[in-house]
Amino acid sequence: MAHDIVFFLAPDDQAAAATRLRGPGAAFETVACRFVEPDSAIAEWDMYFAQPSTEVPSLERLLAWEWPQWVTTPMNDGVEVFALPRRLTRALAEASPAQLDELAGRWSARLRAEDGDDMTDDDLPAVLRDVARLAVSAVNRGGGLYSWSF
Repeated sequence: MAHDIVFFLAPDDQAAAATRLRGPGAAFETVACRFVEPDSAIAEWDMYFAQPSTEVPSLERLLAWEWPQWVTTPMNDGVEVFALPRRLTRALAEASPAQLDELAGRWSARLRAEDGDDMTDDDLPAVLRDVARLAVSAVNRGGGLYSWSF
């Protein structure tokens, strides 16, 4: 499980990859959270918009979904930088408050079932709303939405 996760805007994959060693920092618009797996969150969010359902996806179904792409070569240091799929960025940017609330509820339920008392203390609906605001900026200004984690 990643301890620190930062969703951020970057002009392209190369700029996002350059954040690998130190994280996005103040040069990028960011949303931070802790103790979630960004790759499974990204896959679950993408699944929700492609196949809407209030039901928590089974682990098998989630693992079979297309996962986000690395923009840096994975190494053994625990740092990961992923690009959110463009279709997900557009879907987040266009999502209604009700859709974001429904997705946040489903995401929270899955994490609670998996992690129990070790679940993040972050306000997951607020994290998701803030990531959706980043998605609006990515769609309006160009560039992409990424996650950095350690």
